[in-house]
Amino acid sequence: MKKNKLTLALVLTGICAAGTAHAANDRFIIQVDNNKKGVVKALTKKLGGDVKVDGNGFIAAKFTGQDLSSLKGLLNNPHIKLIEEDHKRVPMSLFNDDVGDAMQQQITPYAVYQSQVDQVTFDANAGMKVCVIDSGLDSSNPDFVWGNITGDNDSGTGNWFDNGGPHGTHVAGTIGAADNNIGVVGMAPGVAMHVIKVFNESGWGYSSDLAQAADLCSQAGANIINMSLGGGGSNSTESNAFANFTNAGGLVIAAAGNDGNSVRSYPAGYPSVMMVGANDADNQIADFSQFPSCSSGRGKSATNDETICVEVTAGGVDTLSTYPAGMATAANMSADGIAYTSSAMENSGQVTASAYFMGTGEAVDSAAAGKVCLIDRGVISFYDKVANCENSGGVGTVIINNEAGMLYGTLGDTNDTTIPAVGAAFEDRSALVASTNVTINIGATDYGFMSGTSMATPAVSGIAALVWSNHSDCTGTEIRDALKATAQDQGAVGRDDYFGYGIVKAADADAYLTANGCAGGDTGGVDPQPGVDDISLSASGYKSKGTKFVDLSWNGAATSQVDIYRNGSKVITTANNNAYTDSINTKGGGTYTYQVCEALSTTVCSNNITVSF
Repeated sequence: MKKNKLTLALVLTGICAAGTAHAANDRFIIQVDNNKKGVVKALTKKLGGDVKVDGNGFIAAKFTGQDLSSLKGLLNNPHIKLIEEDHKRVPMSLFNDDVGDAMQQQITPYAVYQSQVDQVTFDANAGMKVCVIDSGLDSSNPDFVWGNITGDNDSGTGNWFDNGGPHGTHVAGTIGAADNNIGVVGMAPGVAMHVIKVFNESGWGYSSDLAQAADLCSQAGANIINMSLGGGGSNSTESNAFANFTNAGGLVIAAAGNDGNSVRSYPAGYPSVMMVGANDADNQIADFSQFPSCSSGRGKSATNDETICVEVTAGGVDTLSTYPAGMATAANMSADGIAYTSSAMENSGQVTASAYFMGTGEAVDSAAAGKVCLIDRGVISFYDKVANCENSGGVGTVIINNEAGMLYGTLGDTNDTTIPAVGAAFEDRSALVASTNVTINIGATDYGFMSGTSMATPAVSGIAALVWSNHSDCTGTEIRDALKATAQDQGAVGRDDYFGYGIVKAADADAYLTANGCAGGDTGGVDPQPGVDDISLSASGYKSKGTKFVDLSWNGAATSQVDIYRNGSKVITTANNNAYTDSINTKGGGTYTYQVCEALSTTVCSNNITVSF
């Protein structure tokens, strides 16, 4: 594990409340025709509402002290189509750990090799643009082609080019950091990006912010939307915004979530959005990566839809990328002139001194005075080990792991030690304990590691831009299908809830499209029929007051109207707004098969979805 290069380390406790973050119960989305919006806004303000977002076909407003049911009573107005909860959305990341001297040389993240990105050349002339909806992009980092980057600010979030924490800058670097001999290299180096800053100083935004952002992404000419974020709850305003972007030929990609459970997070859980999970450098699923089922509904009403669960994964554990200036921490440790991998724990500074092995460091030891303490992990806390070294007169501490791998950790919120402290790998223990002199150097850097489905998501977005740049006549849905069809199967054989179809492979997807064209061949294990499955359909059934209802949701239809079929017979021709509720006024149970086709077409249709009562 010896490495003759600077080793970086930073442990970041991120916001990982996907599936558990809920909006305050006093902020709501109000859908309204644009030509009547002024009337509704005036009524909203008259009733004490504070308008937060003025979007296309909706407004979002805060009504202090009101819940959804009471608000519907207050806003009883014929111009209002729908009132729904405005759900919170938060960035998804867990921790980071830097490896490599990115300040002095260009480092290639492991996911580049794992996903075959190094085997495909990005076509910068193809017009690809990725819209990054996040916490802003720090303008001080030199690892971007700034002439290719534009942005928008959400209300109250500040300039898009001023970071709102490291999250957005890290995400953007994974997508498109330049190939310029410093820092890191992105999946689609130098790709054009449009940055929308939606997170406030507290680190969260709302679903209405994302709906508005989707429209801004479209106006900016983006092909791909990246959302390394999510939260609990769904609403039609947000769902429709991303369905519209997808139906127009784009590709929307979002994080599955970091709670390590089967909860479905949104916006990743919408059918029009490609849900991404995270794997590590060893092709294993990340323990934090959420794995929602493809099923929805309960009992006989349960349906299966692979567009509402994890579709693919990419590297999202210990991912090195760009940071705002000086926000990450670099650790350099050597023993007897040989550099070893290390992780920064606490306290910046540089020391060179004789080495002293202090066992597990459970007590003050005067023999450590003026020396760097080498201490085994175990028995007492990291903080106590470093404090005992400092109280012994030690000038620095190296804590060595007691199990295979690198030791990552901090000294806690109440740390009051001052000497630099780093973690070291168990594999290097013998060499370190036998060493005579040790040097430790901890300082700031512009590059750091993070882990989370937040990190896997921009990897897939960048890979999609890379592949798409070489097949620019394809649609976003066709690129999505190609990535699934060529993913490396991991976990259970075939598609599973953890990996979806597997780990994305850029070169394989590129070759697949070259051989089969945009329509592809094996679309993720489903044998396509001509004209069928051009539209993606999901359905959920329920009963209310004796009547059976089926909520249909679809995307992919290009006509202004669609035909909806139940059990082979056309039910209705309706507007192509991606949603319709069918009511069935028959007693007892029953099984119903639905299909959606473009109006007047019997060939451009969805898959069949069956709902049982």
